[in-house]
Amino acid sequence: MRWGSTDRSVYNKVVQGVRSGSTSALRRKNMDVSLIVGTRDRGKQLARCLKSTRRIAFERPWELIIVDNGSTDDTAEIIWDFMTSTSIPTHYVFEPRPGLGNAHNSGVVVARGKILAFTDDDCYPERDFLSCLWSAFEDPSVGYVGGRILLHDPADVQKGTTVRHPDRATFPPNSFIKAGSFFSGANMAFRRQVLSEIGGFDPLFGPGALFNAEDLDAAGRASAIGWSGQYRPEIVVRHHHGRKSVDMPALMKSYGIGIGAYHMKLLVRGRRLAWFAKSVYQFPRRYKWSPRCAAWEFVGAGMYACVYLHETLRDCILLPRKLARGQRAQG
Repeated sequence: MRWGSTDRSVYNKVVQGVRSGSTSALRRKNMDVSLIVGTRDRGKQLARCLKSTRRIAFERPWELIIVDNGSTDDTAEIIWDFMTSTSIPTHYVFEPRPGLGNAHNSGVVVARGKILAFTDDDCYPERDFLSCLWSAFEDPSVGYVGGRILLHDPADVQKGTTVRHPDRATFPPNSFIKAGSFFSGANMAFRRQVLSEIGGFDPLFGPGALFNAEDLDAAGRASAIGWSGQYRPEIVVRHHHGRKSVDMPALMKSYGIGIGAYHMKLLVRGRRLAWFAKSVYQFPRRYKWSPRCAAWEFVGAGMYACVYLHETLRDCILLPRKLARGQRAQG
């Protein structure tokens, strides 16, 4: 494991810190909400994000889970500085496997909240973020919630990086969660029960993994097993991503591949032919929104189909043959 500018002694200090009395207090007391932030090699952005969490006002018990997804910069030191200067119950997790899906799953394992909220390391939650989030889950049938994402710096690119719908929206059970709608990983939350029932986030999905769109995939699977969802515009984070026009082709490529994989997964794993048909029907609209993004969908769909075929071949043919050879050898 490479440590870069952050040596092992700093990392050990963080681990020792979370094993101290503050962590034992976390284990003794359940939380109403856990706010989970995944980060990788973005120490400066993370420092600003953590500073913004100090302003959150919430009357119920809540905690902050910071998942270091294999950083080699000064991320561990920044987390340590924050933990030693805040009254917010904070837990540090180191997850070396790349991908935001892996990071989120590791955060969920240690989180104590009934509601599990997620934001990115380049976002700033509003002061009433958790209060509004908690209110959205007063309806016991609501299993997942998305919120509004506003642009923090007007000089940054807005297209594809914000969610600005001013009105609430409800997604009944078995609703198709379409790309570019009301749901984004920078501002989303799930009941703990929901994530448990769907088996957590897919490790193949999320920035840093093979495909993007871990947010759509998780919401889609929650909808498929009978949970309703909501979009609540009063739940606000501000996105300080720093991207300019020159950065957009790479971003649209990532989004497009992730969306294509998400749609193909609906077909081959979820057997959701109707949902897949809706995604095909809505393709021209997405093409108008972003030609680059839509064009990459075909690549993502093909890539996921290959992954599925490989896993099917392994599980149905190669693995039984291997077990049979082992049984013959033992006999």
